[in-house]
Amino acid sequence: MAELTIRQIRKSYGTMEVLHGIDLDVQKGEFMVFVGPSGCGKSTLLRSIAGLEDITSGELRIEGQLMNHVPPSKRGIAMVFQSYALYPHMTVRDNMAFGMKIAGMKKSEIEQRVRHAADILQLGDYLDRHPKALSGGQRQRVAIGRAIVRDPRVFLFDEPLSNLDAALRVATRIEIAKLKQAMPDTTMIYVTHDQVEAMTLADRIIVLKDGYVEQIGAPKELYRSPRNIFVAQFIGSPAMNIVEGKVIHNDDNRVTVEHAANGRAEIAMRMSEDIIGRTVRIGVRPEDLSLADQDGPHIFVGTIDHIEHLGEVQLVHLDTGLSDRPVIAKLAGSLDLTRGQDICLRTNVTSLHLFDDQGERLNGPAAG
Repeated sequence: MAELTIRQIRKSYGTMEVLHGIDLDVQKGEFMVFVGPSGCGKSTLLRSIAGLEDITSGELRIEGQLMNHVPPSKRGIAMVFQSYALYPHMTVRDNMAFGMKIAGMKKSEIEQRVRHAADILQLGDYLDRHPKALSGGQRQRVAIGRAIVRDPRVFLFDEPLSNLDAALRVATRIEIAKLKQAMPDTTMIYVTHDQVEAMTLADRIIVLKDGYVEQIGAPKELYRSPRNIFVAQFIGSPAMNIVEGKVIHNDDNRVTVEHAANGRAEIAMRMSEDIIGRTVRIGVRPEDLSLADQDGPHIFVGTIDHIEHLGEVQLVHLDTGLSDRPVIAKLAGSLDLTRGQDICLRTNVTSLHLFDDQGERLNGPAAG
């Protein structure tokens, strides 16, 4: 039995429906990440699980028990919010213990739980400090510790890193990954708009758009085999290059597409003959492109319009002259390239993705 089961959950505010029949099973011990752009419904779905939003229709079950009308305090859930919400006049120990004191737990058990959480989060040296003496990352760990001491069935994280600067985001993300390793049987659901957080933390990801589920799968599955162009461009940074084209040949398990970025592409796949003449879209990730000789096989040719130097790599924006947006290639930082230079780019036929004119995937998983 799944730890958490969602069946056809809908959420409306008046006449405006923001969740449109969500189905999801979260297994015991799984780290599930809800990801999507602002307004996609991920936080609304999380708050519905927590009981902070009423479910308009559908069913929410935790360990088989229907939870639709169970108050938040009785669901066995602990939630970590964007804001630390720590009491400034209390020490770390007292902040973590406060909820248990209100519940009337014994002092010995409270101390044991606080110590256990502090050990997991490496907060043992900070228990007697006040929040003002802590860094942002440490404060967020205290907020997580306050959830751990409740010994919940399910942890919910609502964009817990959004208030941290870039360096602290990375450090705290690693701390959350370590927390999951230290608590392998605890189910965790995590909301973020940051696809890097989703890819690095999740066992599985659910990608949401406008209140609908676009795809559910392991991070590698979403990266290698996105179901549609939205997922393809949301997962991966920089986003996948998409160019429009027309199928001109289909033979020998390869489809040839003449595309709008001034070139042709061969894609390893088998399709029926009626695909010839159809309008399609080709997708290729920036990291799957490399420099090619002009006389050799290549997929794109154009002029370098802009270069983003990132040290180990450089993001090269290629003006192909015919496409409405540049093609971006992630190339080695050691390559000597300049703006205005004409170059050719190539890729492996197994690295290409093919979508129909509605943006839905046509070919199977790209090779490893």
